[in-house]
Amino acid sequence: MERRAFLRAVGSASVVGLAGCISRGADTDYDIGMGAKVFRPERFEVAPGTTVTWLNTSKQGHSVTAYEASLPDGAAYFASGGFDSEEAAREAWGSSSGGTLFEGQQYEHTFETRGEFPYFCIPHESMGMVGTIVVTDDPATEE
Repeated sequence: MERRAFLRAVGSASVVGLAGCISRGADTDYDIGMGAKVFRPERFEVAPGTTVTWLNTSKQGHSVTAYEASLPDGAAYFASGGFDSEEAAREAWGSSSGGTLFEGQQYEHTFETRGEFPYFCIPHESMGMVGTIVVTDDPATEE
């Protein structure tokens, strides 16, 4: 049985509990899970050139939206929905819930530039749903 099919079969509560324990590997479907109002893990370290995959593991709609002003110099902006700026992502969310990832949907972004990439979920930002991708030549080994 595929990991994604198994996780859906055991239910959202189990998925949220497992999301922070999943490590990157050949059979990994995602790196970061989205719980009710949290990214798991909240901080994720990768090497340059790594594609990070977020999966909405909850029943609530979420977004992945970079804090544009905090990105490293020369880094590409990223947001679910493919927006090219934080302002555009916020406007689309406000007018039509643009960029929403519903339960089971994924978003991917490849990180080429070294540094810290803070991001947030637009509808749950005020509740602390924020995360950081750290791109480094020596990423921490996940347990």
